[in-house]
Amino acid sequence: MSPFKSVIITFLISMVPVVELRGAIPFGVANGLPHLVAAAVAFVGNCVPVPFIILFVRRVFNWMKRKSKKLGALAERLESRAVSKGGSMQRGIVIGLLIFVAIPLPGTGAWTGALIAAVLDIRLKTAFPAIAAGVAIAAVLVTGIMFGFTTIFA
Repeated sequence: MSPFKSVIITFLISMVPVVELRGAIPFGVANGLPHLVAAAVAFVGNCVPVPFIILFVRRVFNWMKRKSKKLGALAERLESRAVSKGGSMQRGIVIGLLIFVAIPLPGTGAWTGALIAAVLDIRLKTAFPAIAAGVAIAAVLVTGIMFGFTTIFA
């Protein structure tokens, strides 16, 4: 696979919910990208959806609730999940959001962090830096765990 194609696919994979950069970094490295390039591309790709989620997810949820009972139930589940995960972060919300996003486990990450920020009405200018910092920490952790921390700076 060409390096350009690897960069594009790594970028796109990092934008997918649940997979995010946790899957994109190993994919990029497995397809010939240097660790730092894969991490940087995955970082940018993982941050791209965040502003859109924060700004528009409430409108999407309201539309889902009006459209059908099944979609409304899904929106309710997603909102209650975000509230339950965000509830533990009420104190020190920005630091809590950063730490939550930085933990490289399923169910944490930029998508869920942005959803929590939207549901808790945290402004984009406050939430985005915290989420981006969490994504950066997650990128270092994922790269270090997958390939050894010494390879990050080699």
